[in-house]
Amino acid sequence: MTLPGIIYLFINNYIPMYGIILAFKNYNYVDGIWGSPWAGFDNFKFLFQSPDAYIITRNTVLYNVAFISINLVLSLLVALLMNEIKDKVISRFYQSTFLLPHIISMVIVAYLVYSFLNVENGLVNRLLALFHIDPIAWYSNPDYWPYILIIVNAWKGVGYSAIIYFAAIIGIDKEYYEAATIDGASKWKQMTRITLPLIAPVITTLTLLAVSGILRSDFGLFYQVPMNSGALLPTTNTIDTFVYRAMIQLGDIGMSSAAGVYQSAVCFVLILGANLAVRKINKQNSLF
Repeated sequence: MTLPGIIYLFINNYIPMYGIILAFKNYNYVDGIWGSPWAGFDNFKFLFQSPDAYIITRNTVLYNVAFISINLVLSLLVALLMNEIKDKVISRFYQSTFLLPHIISMVIVAYLVYSFLNVENGLVNRLLALFHIDPIAWYSNPDYWPYILIIVNAWKGVGYSAIIYFAAIIGIDKEYYEAATIDGASKWKQMTRITLPLIAPVITTLTLLAVSGILRSDFGLFYQVPMNSGALLPTTNTIDTFVYRAMIQLGDIGMSSAAGVYQSAVCFVLILGANLAVRKINKQNSLF
């Protein structure tokens, strides 16, 4: 039964890995991958010696730290609240509602955000006008965008994680709660002493998987949602968008490959380190 999955994994994830050598070559289309001359670490130098290297690394890491922490809290809160809904029809309605943003294309999300933040006809500026506040040029001021991107990411991603946590919660034996109720435990006590400890392995797994991609960013979120506005680059430019823009301007495949190898190597080290830390605290909650 696992054979189709293994074959797909091998074809889709392992065979293409030979392309890593592009990060160490001056690739040209005439000579191909193997015929192109070796460049050593020159492609990596381009990435690290760029004046934007610090900014894009800072943005990528800090945004992901914010996404992981905020989405974790909100997802658990939503899952716990859904668990309190006893009517199955209403519960399924809320599950579908929370999951819907996850399956919406980021392009559509970008235009939804634009409908709120448009300078002339945006909903937010219209509301500000009711209070006699001058309209804000959202797409020209980078100061607002760390908050906007965090809100958009939470709106789009919290529902998916919440469904996973909710599935883990409903799998808990109800006898634990019945015994706790008999002993006079409040809802807060049941949540902190029963629910959260029993779903801790699921929380740890999802968090470790999120940490493993801390140097990667959602391209659509950072490119499509800000409408590729140059004025917002100080707060919206990440490693992925930087590489894309460099590809558009320079067409340098070797440099793009170097950025991908750099991200993968750092993420691999991070997930090993995070898993080791979890293993030290509680061996049963670690991935391996």
